[in-house]
Amino acid sequence: MIIMGCDYHPGFQQIAFVDTDTGELQERRLQHHEEAEKFYRDLAVQGMKVRVGMEASGHARWFERLLSELQFELWVGDAAEIRRSGYASRKRIGRMRS
Repeated sequence: MIIMGCDYHPGFQQIAFVDTDTGELQERRLQHHEEAEKFYRDLAVQGMKVRVGMEASGHARWFERLLSELQFELWVGDAAEIRRSGYASRKRIGRMRS
């Protein structure tokens, strides 16, 4: 399975993902729409099971439809809830210590 975090912007998306079978980690920047769509369709052709997590965004409807069409899982988080949980602060602190 590929587990992916997606930082979605109107013109591009920054992704980080892990292949749980191999442990391989990767980061990529994908331009919308053509490059991103090709990337996800290629994963589907390879028969990969994919879970994508991202913050809620009003600009991502085409992306949500694509993932649904490819039968990939999409987990959408509420940015305000994530900030309130304190997770974002702990993540920044962890990066500063590295």
